[in-house]
Amino acid sequence: MFKATVNNKTFEIGTSGESFTVNGQPFEWDMVTIADGYFHIVHENNSYKAEVVKADAAAKTFQIKVNGRIYPVVVKDKFDLLLEKMGMNSNAGSKVNVIKAPMPGLIIDLKVKAGDVVKAGDALLILEAMKMENIIKCPGDGTVKTVNVKKGDSVEKNQVLIGF
Repeated sequence: MFKATVNNKTFEIGTSGESFTVNGQPFEWDMVTIADGYFHIVHENNSYKAEVVKADAAAKTFQIKVNGRIYPVVVKDKFDLLLEKMGMNSNAGSKVNVIKAPMPGLIIDLKVKAGDVVKAGDALLILEAMKMENIIKCPGDGTVKTVNVKKGDSVEKNQVLIGF
C-alpha cells in the first residue's frame, strides 16, 4: 500500500497483481509509455498526457505535469507509513531539536560530540538492540548542542540521546 499526496489531498493506493485501488475503489486505466518520463493515460474515456517533470526518489517527491498543469506529489510507501505509525517520521526535515532512542538498547559507539556540524544522513551513534547494531542517522542539517549519553550507556525507548 502507498499513500500519495497531491495538492494537499491524500489518496490511499493499493495494488494486487496488475490492478489498482484508490481509496478502496477499483481504479481502471490504460497507460502507455511514450518516452522516458512521458506517458499517455486513458481513464473513464478521457485522455491525458503526463510527464514526470522532476523526481527526487530519495525524498519520494515528484512534480507531474498532466495536460499542461503541474502537480506536486509526495509518496509514502509501506515502510514510511510504518515508521510514521511508530512515531519515527522519516520526513522529520531539518527542524529537528532532539534525537530520541527508537527502542531500548545499549550505546556501543558515538560518532559526534557537542559542537559538531552534521548533515542529513550523517551517522550520529550506534545503538545495539536485540543483538543488532542500529546506526542512528541525522534527519536534517544542524549543529550538535548536547550529547546526553556515552558509550556503554543503556537507554530506554524515547530517551533523548542528542540535542541540536
